[in-house]
Amino acid sequence: MISDEDKIMMETLYWWGIPTLFRCKNDPNPKNCDIALVGVPHSTGNGTTERDQHLGPRAVRNISAMLRRSHFDYKIDPWTENKIHDLGDVPFPEANDNEKCIERISTFYDHIEQAEKPVVSIGGDHSITGGIVQSLAKKNSKLTKGKKITLVHFDAHTDCFEKLDHFLGAKKSAAHWASYLVRQGNVDPHTSTQIGIRGNPRTLDWLQASYDIGYQVITMDEYKELGQKKCAQMILDRLGDNPIYITFDLDCLDPTVAPGVANIEPAYKGFNMDEVRKLIQSLKGKNIIGGDVACLMPTKDSPNQITAMVASSIMFEIICLISINLRNK
Repeated sequence: MISDEDKIMMETLYWWGIPTLFRCKNDPNPKNCDIALVGVPHSTGNGTTERDQHLGPRAVRNISAMLRRSHFDYKIDPWTENKIHDLGDVPFPEANDNEKCIERISTFYDHIEQAEKPVVSIGGDHSITGGIVQSLAKKNSKLTKGKKITLVHFDAHTDCFEKLDHFLGAKKSAAHWASYLVRQGNVDPHTSTQIGIRGNPRTLDWLQASYDIGYQVITMDEYKELGQKKCAQMILDRLGDNPIYITFDLDCLDPTVAPGVANIEPAYKGFNMDEVRKLIQSLKGKNIIGGDVACLMPTKDSPNQITAMVASSIMFEIICLISINLRNK
C-alpha cells in the first residue's frame, strides 16, 4: 500500500498509469458525470497536408495528468467538486471523409446534449467546432434550452470564409464552421466575438465576411491598442443571455508559446498565456456550457510537449469556469 501523499504524487506523473484526460475516470455514458471531456481525433476538415491534428487528443491525454491541479485564483479543486469523466474519443471509421466525420461528431454529442451535460473537448482541427455546436445548439436542445449559442472565439483566423465553396474538398471545413453555424441558426453572431485575429490575409476584405454576418471582431492589432481590460469588457458587453461556448484555436498564441499548431502565424506576434488566461477568466460567472481546444499538431511540437501542455492548461481554465457555474446552481 502507498500513502495518500504518494498517491497524489503518482497521479501527477504523466508517464505513469493509464492515460485519460487529466487522469479522470473513463466512462462513455454522459449521464454519469457532471462535466464531460471528449477527444475528437479529426484532421480532414483542414483540407491541407497538415493531417496530424487527429493526434491531439492522445497527446493531451498523455501529458494532462501532470497539470491536474487546484485553481488558486478561484480557490476551487474541480476534480473533487464535480464528477468529471473522460467519455473517450469520437469514432471515425470514415476518417478521410470530412463531411461524414462532421456527422459522426454531431451524433456523438447528441448523447451529451440529451444528458444536459457541459462538455470540454480537445481536437482535432477546427472543423470539429461545427460538428459539436450544431449538435449542442440544435433546435429544442435540452442543454441550451432551445437557445442559440454565443461564441467566444479565440483564433488567428476568422474561419468564416464564405467566398470558398469548399476548402480543398472539405465543405463543413475548418474554414467554414463560423459561417455555417450562423446560417443554420445554431450561433447568435450579434452576441459573439472573434478575438486575436492576425492571420495572413489573401485579400484586403478578408474580415468582411465576419463583419457582414454579425460577429464582433477584435484583431490582434486592436487588442494591443485597446488592452486586455477594454477587450474583455467589449466581450462582456456583447454577451446576451444565451449559453456561451468557448472555442480556442491554439494558433491565436504566439509561435514561441505554442509551436506545435497546424496553421502557424509567425509574422505578427500572437497572445501569450497570461493574456488569454485573463480573457478567459473574465467570463467567470457566465453561463459557459462548453468549449474546445483545436489545432494541436503533436508531430510539430517541441520535444518537451509544450503545446500539448498549453492545450491542457486552456482546457483546465474552461473546466474551472464550468465548475464554478455548477457550484453556484
